[in-house]
Amino acid sequence: MPQPTLQDVHVNRPLTNISVAYLQEAAGVEFVADKAFPAVPVENKSDLYYTYARADFNRDEMQKRALATESAGTGYNLNSTGTYNCDVWSLHKDVDDQIRSNSDSPLAPDRDATIFLTQKALIRRENQWVSKFFGTGIWTNQASGQATADSTHVVYWDSANYPNGNPITDIRHAKTQMRLSSGGFAPNIFVVSRPVFDKLVDHPDFIDRTKYGQTAPNPAVATRQIMAEILELEDVMVIDAVYNQAAEGAAESNAFIGGLSAALFYRPKNAGLMTPSAGYVFNWTGLIGTTGGAGVRIKTFRMEHLGSDRVEIDSAFDMRLVSADLGFFFNNVISAV
Repeated sequence: MPQPTLQDVHVNRPLTNISVAYLQEAAGVEFVADKAFPAVPVENKSDLYYTYARADFNRDEMQKRALATESAGTGYNLNSTGTYNCDVWSLHKDVDDQIRSNSDSPLAPDRDATIFLTQKALIRRENQWVSKFFGTGIWTNQASGQATADSTHVVYWDSANYPNGNPITDIRHAKTQMRLSSGGFAPNIFVVSRPVFDKLVDHPDFIDRTKYGQTAPNPAVATRQIMAEILELEDVMVIDAVYNQAAEGAAESNAFIGGLSAALFYRPKNAGLMTPSAGYVFNWTGLIGTTGGAGVRIKTFRMEHLGSDRVEIDSAFDMRLVSADLGFFFNNVISAV
């Protein structure tokens, strides 16, 4: 087959526009994969990036300087061992000519196929983000929930069953631990699964710090903004997404993508040189036909032997942990949904 193909040089614009619009509409269900860490648009599928040795920047090396002498000298180590390699995740949905011709209004098989595939891409990105960043054995610091506290465990944060739990103290202690292990970087975002957030909203730790600022008829509610202010963080993000774990044809089995966990991270405002971050998301925007900076493209092309048009989505990205010291993971920090 000659290269490039017709499908590579022309991407169906209406379908791509529908996909971008639906990505924005999906904000009603919070997907954190494109928000928690800075996105880095890249022209090449794979490449290297530089890393600086943090220890060199924190060492106290200045010395008194005598008359007519040189100043003390120093330096820092630099390497280019950081790498990324954007995988291309793909899926298609065929739209049969007969189905299209026989569809009643308001059905629109081409539009519906695009929205369907876009939702699949969002779920894949979210699951990939959770597998890369939201688990045990990933970050330098972590703790798990259980009925009693010890050096590696905190008391569960669901106050109805475990009234001795103290999430604010646990989170502040974790911030201090992370600041020390990271050489001075304090976490500035808190990412929680929906079940964890729902428990924290009603937890006395937060309600007691909130209710005195409320006036009737407004109830005392620990909103994300209030939580962020109490914890001295820039943002609280909730992993709302749900996905069906069952295979096609089996009974639906829905689960929260974020499980029962939470995490603190340091996230810079933007990616850049000499800019540390817990992680980066590399989006391959150099792939022909991608739109919106997320490394996503939608194509439609004829499958004549099937009597169908094929709608196909590609999502090209790589999610990389940059510094394990810039995250603190709370595993299964509530006992149940």
